[in-house]
Order: sequence, then C-alpha cells, then structure tokens
Amino acid sequence: MRIAGIQISANADMDRTIERAAEMAGLAAEKGAKIICYPELFLTPWFPLKEEKTFFPLAENVTGKRFGRIREISRAAEAVVIIPFFETRNGSYYNSAAVIDHGELLGVYRKVHLPNIPLYREQFYFSPGDTGFPVFETSQGKIGIQICWDNLFPEGSRILALKGAEIIFAPTAASQQTHSLWEHAISANAFANNVFIFRVNRVGREDGLSFYGRSFCAGPWGEMVSELAGGKEAIVLADIDPKERAEALETWGFLKNRRPGEYGELVK
Repeated sequence: MRIAGIQISANADMDRTIERAAEMAGLAAEKGAKIICYPELFLTPWFPLKEEKTFFPLAENVTGKRFGRIREISRAAEAVVIIPFFETRNGSYYNSAAVIDHGELLGVYRKVHLPNIPLYREQFYFSPGDTGFPVFETSQGKIGIQICWDNLFPEGSRILALKGAEIIFAPTAASQQTHSLWEHAISANAFANNVFIFRVNRVGREDGLSFYGRSFCAGPWGEMVSELAGGKEAIVLADIDPKERAEALETWGFLKNRRPGEYGELVK
C-alpha cells in the first residue's frame, strides 16, 4: 500500500491553504496514495509561539463549513485523509487531528501531551486531549495518531500498537534543526512497537521561526522506508507491506513478551 505525507506551508488565508491542500492531495492520489496525512495545525499560521487571546477565533469545529470542503478533498482523492487542526468543542480548545475516509468522518484524536516551552506555548491554548489513544479502523487498515510532542512519550505508541494499529501517523511542527533527534525518536518507537510511523513535518518560515520539513516514514524494524524529504513543500511517498510488520512482531516478540504486572510504577 502507498501512503503519503504532505509537507505544506501555512497561509494566513485558511481557505487558500485548504485549496492548496486539495491540489496536493490530488497529486498524491494520482501517484497511488491511499492514506494522506498533513502536518500539525497546518491550516493556520503557527500561533502557539506566543500567548495571545486574539488567536482563539482561528479554531474550527468538525461540523463547520470548512470541514465540508475537507471531506470533499478526501472523497475526490478516494483516500483516507488525516487533517490536523485547531479544534473548538463544547467551549474547550484542542490540538487535534480528524480522520476522514472517502469523505466520511471516522473521528478525532486530541493531542494528549502539551509542551510549554519557548515558541511552543501550547498549554495556553489547548486542553489535554480527552480521546485517549483511539485506533481508527479505516478502509485501508488500522491507524493511530500521535501529534508532535506525543511521540516523545512512548506510552501512547505502545498503547496504539497493543490495540492493533498498523501505522501511526505523527504530524509535527518542529523547528530549529532538531531533525536528528526526531529521527532517532520516531525510528525507536517504530522498532520498539514493530509498527510503521510516518512523521509529517511543517515547512516554511513564519514570524522568524523556520520549520524544516524532512518528513519520513519509519518501518517496523526501525529502518527508513521512504525518502527523507527536504525543506520545501513536498509529497513524501512510502510503500508499505503489512507482512513486514507481522514478520517483525514474530521475530522480536516485544508485545507478546511484555510483563504488565511489573509496570505499576509507571502510573504512580
């Protein structure tokens, strides 16, 4: 199966960004992509770099008009599309990702781990996710999502693997040339859980902050199974074979040889 990560630059005009996303999804579909993922919060400029209440109106609801257009993108591409976005729901705000399968909304994952560091003041804007770690049963298999900082807390990836996720999509918004750190973290999670993990990063310079792209897909043996993208807008393709995951699971036995009774200290 072919899957795609789309590196795309944000535009101050959200509707223009959506149309650019539609164009790139069409190109990915022409190349055979059956699952398409975009970067973290790609519909908006990177507002969490500072704390300002004026950015809250940027939030969207999955029942809104713009998501109607996004469903059309998935339907036209005949693909599963993962849309990271700034979500408002019942008076709360989340850093979220919607999963849309051939135009049908399967559900939303909300980021659990929120940084509060320079240029990433996410705790000011978002509540911690309330969805747990769902596995979405799509027409193309079982997938999970871990948004940016989530990937640095390996418990989430382990839960998704135990629940049967075959691919974890990791939309990110990383800057300051931290690629080597992310490559190590993503590859280690992929190997430790014998899953495919597709890291899809932002690109472009925004308000002095440079997002470097370099998206890639890691395989269940921890190896890279796609080309490593550069720092410009791009469609990154990965051809994956579920048999590789089955072989890795059988060879290493990480999941079946766990000893949960010994791990109680993790949740104290």
